[in-house]
Amino acid sequence: MHSQSLQCIAAEYVTRRKQFKKARLNWRKSRGVRRSLGWIPINTGQAKWKNGQVFHNGHYFSVWDSFGLSDYKFRSASFNEDSRGRWYFNVVVDLEPETSEGTQSVGIDLGFKESATDSNGNGVTGLEYRMLEQKLGIAQRANNKKRAKAIHAKIKNRRQDALHKYSRKLVNENAVIFVGNVSSQAMVKTKKAKSALDAGWGLLKTMLSCKCDHAGVVFEIVNEAYSTQTCSCCGVIPDSSPKGRPGLGIRGGRLGNGSVQSAELNISVT
Repeated sequence: MHSQSLQCIAAEYVTRRKQFKKARLNWRKSRGVRRSLGWIPINTGQAKWKNGQVFHNGHYFSVWDSFGLSDYKFRSASFNEDSRGRWYFNVVVDLEPETSEGTQSVGIDLGFKESATDSNGNGVTGLEYRMLEQKLGIAQRANNKKRAKAIHAKIKNRRQDALHKYSRKLVNENAVIFVGNVSSQAMVKTKKAKSALDAGWGLLKTMLSCKCDHAGVVFEIVNEAYSTQTCSCCGVIPDSSPKGRPGLGIRGGRLGNGSVQSAELNISVT
């Protein structure tokens, strides 16, 4: 390895040692229960595209170039290992931002039956783990670790693909995007933990935040407390509004006093 890679690894080790307040860490182990995935950092300018391959430290590395890397100048990069022992080349490049031409606004409601539903009636179903949960259980009971890792990877890839496509569509079509402040970390302490993690709310928010910054789109996380009880016409929470978990099934319908109740975010955009 190049000397600068060793310096980056040493600096990262020191940072983590201070973070966890330990003199020695079980860090970057390839095997065992407490293993860490492989990581080889590369400083700016130490890797480049040459002869159709990635050239670093006197060696050529073949990669599947689906992004046209020859058109970009490499900055910092790294070689990373996944849970199945495969290695990937991750690189930072300079890219000109493309401003979104969207003029609409949209509010997104996060949920369990569907990961996200927006005010335009579109959304993303999610539930990728639930779809493959039975196959994963069979592989785990058979102690087929290779198969179990492959299924976990398929779940992850499906979830990321769906959320990437959905978030890109939202950024391209809208100038303002609002999303509720539902937290996956708070929900994991309840009985809905598996569904909350499967929905990928945090991942969707991260994608939207990054893509909105890049495209010049306004992105805001809003408080949606009582949004399913507040009347969408007068903004008041009537005494007859459904309360608690038992009322979740009928929220979004009509309240006892006949006023229409909205299950969407109460957002006013001028």
